[in-house]
Amino acid sequence: MRKIIIFIFLSLIFICSCSEKSETALDWINKAQQLWNGKQYTKPAQAVEYLSNAIKLQKNNAETYNNRGTAYYNLGQYQPAIEDYGEAVRIKPDYVLAYFNRANAYAVLRQYQRAIEDYNQVIRMQPNSIETYIDRGIVYLNQGNNKLGCGDLQKACTLGNCLVLENAKAGKLCR
Repeated sequence: MRKIIIFIFLSLIFICSCSEKSETALDWINKAQQLWNGKQYTKPAQAVEYLSNAIKLQKNNAETYNNRGTAYYNLGQYQPAIEDYGEAVRIKPDYVLAYFNRANAYAVLRQYQRAIEDYNQVIRMQPNSIETYIDRGIVYLNQGNNKLGCGDLQKACTLGNCLVLENAKAGKLCR
């Protein structure tokens, strides 16, 4: 009888311990999302931790890799950001935001040709992306290619944002 009671008691402990809520990938993603202020992560290191936990539980979520890349970017850790954006693109080849984000990280590292390749991909998928024309134009200008840079800034102006083109004209980079 005593063995049966001990068995039942141990069984109940096991059942109770198994039924405790363990955090899911979505729980970790939501925690990271709470650190997003609409422009960047307010605590990027913590966001990296949360998103890494989510990735361990759900390895093929392109958005989670992209978001962790952004957290790394916010920390100034551009190479890990590029790797995460690359993984997001591998998982979801039509993920425009991951190409755009990776291009920006390449641009910060002055890997201009790689940045241009990713900006080109974004423009192929979203031909009216004002921000992409501006950013690619700036990269061209940084390379000393004023003709292509000013062309991109003119395209952005045609699409509705002339501010950077006006600044480039004021700086005598464009006419």
